[in-house]
Amino acid sequence: MTAPPPEEARETSGATTSGVLRYVRRHGGDDAVAAVLRGAGLSSRADELADQSRWWSYDTRIRLFRSTIDVLDDPDAMFRIGASAVESGLAHSLLLVLRALGTPRQVFRTLPRTTAKFTTVSTMEVVETTPTSATMALRLAEGYPHSVLDCEYARGLAVTVPTIFGLPPGVIATAQCQADGSRVCTYRVVWERRSRLPRRRRDRGAADTELAALRGQLRTLQSAAGELVASDDLDSVLHRIVARAGEAVLAPAHLLAVAAPDGGPPLVHGAGVPADDLDDLADRLLAGEDLGPTAVVVEVASARRRHGRLAAIYPSGEGSTVDEHTMLAAYAGHAAAALDLLFALQDARRQADRAGALLALAHQLAGASDPTAVSAIVSAALPRVIGCSSASVMLWDPTRGQLQGRSSIGTGVARDLFLNTPLHPEDTPELVGMLTDREPRIIRAADSSPALRQLMAAIDVSDVVAVPLLAGSTFLGVATASWEAGRAPAELDGDVLARLRGVGDQASTALQKARLLETVRHQATHDALTGLPNRVLFLERLQATLADAGQDGRPGVLFCDLDGFKQVNDTLGHAAGDELLRQVAARLRAVVRPGDTVGRLSGDEFAVVLPDLADDDDARHLADRVTGCFAEPFRLDGTPVPVGTSVGVAVLGADRDRTADELLREADAAMYRHKQLRRAVAAAGR
Repeated sequence: MTAPPPEEARETSGATTSGVLRYVRRHGGDDAVAAVLRGAGLSSRADELADQSRWWSYDTRIRLFRSTIDVLDDPDAMFRIGASAVESGLAHSLLLVLRALGTPRQVFRTLPRTTAKFTTVSTMEVVETTPTSATMALRLAEGYPHSVLDCEYARGLAVTVPTIFGLPPGVIATAQCQADGSRVCTYRVVWERRSRLPRRRRDRGAADTELAALRGQLRTLQSAAGELVASDDLDSVLHRIVARAGEAVLAPAHLLAVAAPDGGPPLVHGAGVPADDLDDLADRLLAGEDLGPTAVVVEVASARRRHGRLAAIYPSGEGSTVDEHTMLAAYAGHAAAALDLLFALQDARRQADRAGALLALAHQLAGASDPTAVSAIVSAALPRVIGCSSASVMLWDPTRGQLQGRSSIGTGVARDLFLNTPLHPEDTPELVGMLTDREPRIIRAADSSPALRQLMAAIDVSDVVAVPLLAGSTFLGVATASWEAGRAPAELDGDVLARLRGVGDQASTALQKARLLETVRHQATHDALTGLPNRVLFLERLQATLADAGQDGRPGVLFCDLDGFKQVNDTLGHAAGDELLRQVAARLRAVVRPGDTVGRLSGDEFAVVLPDLADDDDARHLADRVTGCFAEPFRLDGTPVPVGTSVGVAVLGADRDRTADELLREADAAMYRHKQLRRAVAAAGR
């Protein structure tokens, strides 16, 4: 929910400050306005002070009054400003409300309410009224210094009341002011009877006043409507709705609460509402609760949609008047139309964005060549396509029997935790169900299994839609769209699920293709019999090792072949020979270091990339380990078969100008020398 930015205390209505500036401009021009603002220390606020929907502090009000007296050099200026309020453009909505009361006497009887539209630090008491007079008492709240200028302005406003009905201005018959030592400011206003005026003059004056107010109110509503549709940013529009509500109904506080178009938390904007009360009042407003006599509440609704509610709020039950509900409702209709337009525009943009996201997804998936890339592309596209807070792709590992996170978007600092927390069927009934029926699941944290609920809490999501990724009947994994608490749409099994299924189908096809490419790539670079890198991949890794070695690095390569491999094939058959090669590959993997690469180059020839050798002794030690792994006979068809090996090692020397092929040839040559030496030793022994 959005609280208003810090601002001045809301103690004086902009209807007062704007009236002062209009009077000064009419009698002294723009230069006089600038001088008044400078004298009051408000030179940068001309446009804001002229806005009747704004509110200001009592201190700003009195400084503006004093500066006006000085610049116009007229000690009676504040009385004159109050007395000219109707002709200078007092809030049109207020004039229409007062005009509807019928007589000056009825207006004076409602002054306690009307005063609340101009100030929150003064109260008005009607002591007595007659058909041609009214006696009033004005009190200033404790802690505020009294100003005679404020009292004079109030008197000016009082004498202008009869003019609303086409009568001559009233006259202050008696007055007492706090500045003279009185406890309160009291004054008595008298005016002429309606019957003493010619009917034509009386009716024409009243009609002119009402017509001017109606025209002004229409211009205000038209201006507000135009301003509301001038922006396509939702937050800005909501802020403007609240700001301009002050022109429809003069009140020290306004509150707007509307339902979020995406189904998330309500959108709330307030002006003059204490931050501590904002959330509670908004919840009550949206729930349709009665906010009491201090509030005027209307629906913000159009023929197409109910958006929410708008309230004008007073500090006490005094303030609201009979026709204000109609005024605020008329404005709320314009606000609803603006929201209709904005939401339609946003929906069109969302649809266009989703279409663009789907096209981009198809294009990117066409170029993805491995499951990790496919997973990353899909999870990145889901927030735009679905409108979710976060998304992920989890792939099924059939060898381990677990669902493992492969990519995640929007889970923030919990991303690593998610990717490193596999789900096992024995702990996750939801996964068992999906493996069984291959159907999507809508998962809510409150009623999920303990393991899943713990994971969802850790990554801060409360609602998840999960669809299986399938290749025929083969379970490949799961794509998920998820939301934080309170952010999920009300319905997850309709449009949301349909869009996620569509993305899931694309992801499944891309994963199938990626796995096929992985298989083809593996077959092209690995030995089909042993699964070891073949000559092509081995040379690539050897070349990469040489390129990565620094000036002090000592990479090397070990080359070996089998002694008596042809005899095994000839005596036991090729199946036994194949089994021998598989066992040799397993023994070589077992004795090399973790960073070494074992490859089968051809036939019975194997080689090992040896990065980061410490010295020549280190190379010889590794060669001895390889030779030693052939000490035990191999079991082929249940028969122990002794097989030996010849080993050669080549290490990149100080010249560092040899290629991978050249280093491999050196190791091959060293291996043949070792083989010849072993044969010579064996012959000498005979």
